[in-house]
Parts: sequence; structure tokens; C-alpha cells
Amino acid sequence: MNRIAVSISRGIARVTDAALGPYQTAVIRIGFAATWLLFLLREFPHRQEMYGPDGPWKWDLAQRLVADNHAFTILMWSDSQVWFETVYALAVLSALLLLVGWRTRTMSVLFMVGVLSLQNRSIFMGDGGDNVIHLMAIYLVFTRCGQVWSLDARRARLAREARARGDLPRAGAQDRVGLVLWAVLGLLLAAATGAGRLSPGWLMIFWGLWAVQALWWAVGRLARTAEPRILLDVIANAVHNAALLVIMAEACLIYATAGWYKIQGSRWQDGTAVYYPLHLDYFSPWPALSDLLASHGTIVMLVTYGTVAVQVAFPFTLINRRVKNVLLAAMMTEHAVIAVVLGLPFFSLAMIAADAVFLPTSFLRRLGGWAARARGRLFPPGARKLPGQRAQGPRTPESAEDPHVGFTA
Repeated sequence: MNRIAVSISRGIARVTDAALGPYQTAVIRIGFAATWLLFLLREFPHRQEMYGPDGPWKWDLAQRLVADNHAFTILMWSDSQVWFETVYALAVLSALLLLVGWRTRTMSVLFMVGVLSLQNRSIFMGDGGDNVIHLMAIYLVFTRCGQVWSLDARRARLAREARARGDLPRAGAQDRVGLVLWAVLGLLLAAATGAGRLSPGWLMIFWGLWAVQALWWAVGRLARTAEPRILLDVIANAVHNAALLVIMAEACLIYATAGWYKIQGSRWQDGTAVYYPLHLDYFSPWPALSDLLASHGTIVMLVTYGTVAVQVAFPFTLINRRVKNVLLAAMMTEHAVIAVVLGLPFFSLAMIAADAVFLPTSFLRRLGGWAARARGRLFPPGARKLPGQRAQGPRTPESAEDPHVGFTA
């Protein structure tokens, strides 16, 4: 019984002491924000046809669809052109700011609003990659995805150094930008509430998130002891770790269901599921390359059965790190090939970003080190280095996020 109690206590401590997977959640944040941002920028000339009031999916059809499925989209609040352009600009801006990690708690919510608003307005415009972005945009709200590789982490580090020098009298006292952002969003939320634009469920979600932001700032500014801060950290870590587990389970579910459905289909048994798309003009941005691959039966057979085998086997390989890493590299390579051969770059980017949750921490730290050295060559930090300030190495500690600063990651 003592051994069982010790194991349980260790498990609870593991879940609540720290937000696990800081590098993995940072990669997910960067990957999905970059994918959605690039998609919006590429489709900017065609935004009217895809999501605008004058698109094929008319305003009255969208109203009927949203009334039936109760999907969330602020695009249905008005059919004016100004409102559509505002929402589209909000989606682009929130994706960019989430990518660089500026106020990630707030930007993750605005990112979710932008994704859901555009995709739920015209659900027939999307594909499997859009569905993955749709789900991950919701999950990211509950993660502490700005612990590393973000402007929030940099601001938290500078704040700690300033407090060590005695420049900051109280934690959170200098976060005026976060306070203004919180107040402005509160006014907008109050206006939407007063106009009756939000359903009761979304009212509880948005007002709850807004109140949590205020609580974090109040504890950092007013708490006399460390206990309130510790309690909030424990709750935030538990929520983050639960969301990270859901993201991992979602990725496994995607591959498991895709693999088992492929096994049941005759097209994947005889190889035509790979052969036919290579001859479709819609999926042939490089016709010569598609014809070259389709002309080799051995290649088609290997791709067909290899895809099914990898997708079915991947969830079972998580118990073995080495096998998991091999299959993970194979799946990412396959998605990169799909992006080039079939002309589906955003679907592939979304799936690669989802796969990144399983990347080893050592590899991600090494990747961060390479990026830091490349940035150092392009932008030498010597001219901006403060007296007595140590150079930051590539190994960013997992505790880089410091909510004491206020409305941060």
C-alpha cells in the first residue's frame, strides 16, 4: 500500500509541478499558427469567394447551416463587407502574434475565434488539414504554449533580470500593455453580450477566460504570500498537461482511424488509391513527376502498403521510443512528399505540426540551438548586450514562462 501511495503521489506531483512538454507545445503553436497564417495570406485574393458575403455559399444558406449545427462564427453577426474584412484581418493578425508568442494566452483565444469563424462560415471549403487546425485551435487555448521560443518567454526573462537588479518593485506592476488589452477585450465582450450575439455556452467560456486573466494579474500584483500563486500554477499545469494529453490522443486517433478505414477499402488493397490521384489534374501540380511515380508499380505498391502499415502501427509504437521516432520521421517525410507531389501544402503542414507533439525534447532543444546560432550570425547580439548581462544559450529552461509578468503566455 505504501508503494502504491508513493506511486500515486509521484504521478500527481508530475502532473501538477510543471507544464510538461514545453518545447512540444511551442512547436505546435508555431506550426499551426504558421500554417493558418500562410493559408490566409495565400487565399487573400480569393477570400471573397471562399468566406465572403458574395461567395458561392450564400448568406442565407450559411444562416440556415449555423442555425442547424449551432457552430460558432462571428462572421454571421453581420453581412457587411467591412465586418468581413475586419474578421479576416483579425484572423491574420492573431495568427501572426501567436506565431511569435506575443501575449499567447490572449492570442490563442483570438486565434481560435478567427479559425472557427472562417471555417464554420463555409465548412465545404475545407479538407482534412482544416479539420486538424480546427481542433488544435481549441486545444491550444488550454495550454501554456509560450514557455519557450516566444516573446512572452523573453519578456519574462527580462523581467526576472530586472527584479534581480531591483528595477521592478512588484511583479506585474509594469504590465500596462496587458492590462489595456484585457480592458479592451472586456469592453468588446460586454458589447457582444449586450447585443445577444453569443450563446450561453460561449458566454461562459469567454467570460471565464477573461476572468481567469484578471485573476492571474491580481494574484501577481496583490498577493502577500506565495500560496495563491502556487495554487494557480498547480491548476494551470494540470489543465495544460490534460490538454497536451488530448492533443496526443487526437493525433493517434487520426492515424488509427485513417489506417483501419484504409484496410477495409478495396482501393487501398489493390493500390489504386495511390495510382488514381496521380492522374488527376487537380492533384498534379507537377504532371511529369506524377507520371514518373505512377509508371513504377513497385513504388506505388510500397507507398500504398507502407502508408497503411505506418498509420495502423504508429499508436502502438509509443511504448518504444526508437521505433516511434523512426515511424514519426517516415510519416513526416510522407506528408512532405504529399505536399509536393499532390499539391496539398497546408494539409501536410497541419499534419506535420500535429506529429511534432511526439518529437523528442533533445531533438527540439538541438533544433532551437541551431536556430539561435543562425540568428546570431544574422543579427550579432554584441552591440545590444547590456553590461553584466550573460549571453543566453540555446538550452532554454522549461520554466521560462513567468506569469508574474501579468497577461503573458
